[in-house]
Amino acid sequence: MASLVRSEGSPTQVLTHDEIAFLEAARNGQGDKVTELILGKKVPAHFQDPNTGESAMMAASAGGHREVISVLIQYGAPWNATDMYGKSAGDYALRAGKQDTVNQLVQYGVQAELLFAAMEANRGTNESLVPKAKDFLERHVRYEGDTLVDDENRGVMMAWEAPLMEAHAELLCESKGDVLNIGFGMGFIDTAIQSFSPRSHTIIEAHPVVYKKMIDDGWNKKPNVNIVFGRWQDVIDGLGPFDSVYFDTFDDVGHLREFHQHLSKLVKPGGMYSFFNGISDNIFFLGVACETIKIELERLGFSSDFFPVDIDVSDPTIWKGTSFRYFESNQYYLPVCIRDKVSVGDVAVDE
Repeated sequence: MASLVRSEGSPTQVLTHDEIAFLEAARNGQGDKVTELILGKKVPAHFQDPNTGESAMMAASAGGHREVISVLIQYGAPWNATDMYGKSAGDYALRAGKQDTVNQLVQYGVQAELLFAAMEANRGTNESLVPKAKDFLERHVRYEGDTLVDDENRGVMMAWEAPLMEAHAELLCESKGDVLNIGFGMGFIDTAIQSFSPRSHTIIEAHPVVYKKMIDDGWNKKPNVNIVFGRWQDVIDGLGPFDSVYFDTFDDVGHLREFHQHLSKLVKPGGMYSFFNGISDNIFFLGVACETIKIELERLGFSSDFFPVDIDVSDPTIWKGTSFRYFESNQYYLPVCIRDKVSVGDVAVDE
């Protein structure tokens, strides 16, 4: 929340007596006092200290005061507000070791995200996402050694991802069957997939520079490789089904939900789906996102797990030449989503 970030030397804002009492009541677990101040319109449930960004939700979470959190949620306090350091109520609870409170906040977050998704679905396709995808395709990207960057020097794919791609590929190729990858990038996952000799290997790539690189490197001459040039939204209907599917498109996280609607046609019963899980570096927000995706995919007939993989992206030289770090955490949660088999009576069979 940029409005909460106070530059050094800026004057401290003085809180009112009620605002101080509100934060203290939340910190001490005094639900009745918190309710009284909200209902008396003394302090709104979403109030945050303008000097630090701390909210009553954060104060209550640090103390593990779940009843106060419920009151604040009831009166409209956001579950995902952040202080001036980018920390949410979930981070406060994690730091204090209040796991029950973390679980409570995750559940509120998941409920809010599912409600938001349902509202978006009722409005129809979110057209604001389409220009974003087209905008990337119009950007110039270039290969610089073991890095792919765009015209703003943002890392599209980098060498540190290679071990993660190998871990994904090993799981995706367990069946030795038909594999689909969406987004070639540096080719890390496709190179790894090839090492497992799948029956067939389909790659969808939309960016013309990346596609040219694929052709120049001879990917179109590999006997079991089928390259499909175009946006996945435009070409996906004529493909599949596959034993495993992987999704990794740059700057396109907002399209995950849209892509998930195609999974029942793309993935064979008993097959596997996975994606690059760079949704958030904040461990609490990532937990909410993973739980939300897990529920959404369960509705589509998939059972999902997220397996922790240790990585190290702390070396600043990794990011040399790029404009920002697009991944901060030293732990990655690898998604493994298995499509349920079709049941006939009490017998599970493949289609």
